[in-house]
Amino acid sequence: MSTFDTRRPDVADAEAVHDLVAEHDTAVIGRPDMTRADVADLLGELDLGNDSWLVHEGDRILGWGWAQRQGDSDNVEVDVRARNQPAADLLWDAVTERARRLAREAGHPRVRIDIAVYEQDAAMRAAAAERGFAPATSFHRMRIDFPAPVPVTVPGASLEAGSPGDIRLMRTAHGVQQEGFALHFGFVPRTFEEWVEVMEASSANDWNQLLLARVDGEPAAMLLGTDHFVEDENCGYVRTLAVLPRFRGRGLGRMLLGHAFAADERRGRVGTILHVDSNNTTPALGLYLSAGMRPVLAIDVWRKTVSAS
Repeated sequence: MSTFDTRRPDVADAEAVHDLVAEHDTAVIGRPDMTRADVADLLGELDLGNDSWLVHEGDRILGWGWAQRQGDSDNVEVDVRARNQPAADLLWDAVTERARRLAREAGHPRVRIDIAVYEQDAAMRAAAAERGFAPATSFHRMRIDFPAPVPVTVPGASLEAGSPGDIRLMRTAHGVQQEGFALHFGFVPRTFEEWVEVMEASSANDWNQLLLARVDGEPAAMLLGTDHFVEDENCGYVRTLAVLPRFRGRGLGRMLLGHAFAADERRGRVGTILHVDSNNTTPALGLYLSAGMRPVLAIDVWRKTVSAS
């Protein structure tokens, strides 16, 4: 029988954790899907003393798991990566119990636990189903390769570009994002300060890639691009695209996408990537397809709702 120990990770474990994650991803989708910088960013975001675990045998890491509450909500995201079944079982138990505790600490009687699973990952789907999780939605990774089409224009619309010191524009974009995403899967309200903290926790964040669209001077839509896929795919990434409900159907989303594509091409990128919820409350998938993007990967979100006690 396997014997192993558990401990809390720290940022110095980033390389070993990346090797574990890359091994799993390569087995499932044929290549690593996180860079070392991505792993280091995630370790920096987590409360490592309470919300993350490493399972190891000697110097070899056998598994990594974590739980992260979304704001003060009852929604907790978890993940489990393991090289053998005993390590996986231990981590599933740990992240599930921690999710319950996180919900209790925020005053919630129940907890919604989410885990992201690649569509091709039969073993992880089976493990999630065995523990009472069920598919809740799917996110498609979309990609366009350059040359990109010429950006469209929208009558009465103007664009403003952000910068790290432009707090006024950032605040306006935050307001658009909060209202535009209010009915989307997994949305958690955040104050401006909380939103900025979440964005800047990633080393890929770049406020220079923030765009705000106005219609007749009124804030209407926003886009935030980042460098999440630069290191591994030399692609730009649209982290957020939001249009206020009263301005939808006017082509603002396509206009913002076109300008983001053009900016990425000027930066020497070979394409642009984004993720879209297949059950989006707006016809976003159709927008991205019509803009020349194509689906390249599907990631399912499995959810279990249980008592927090």
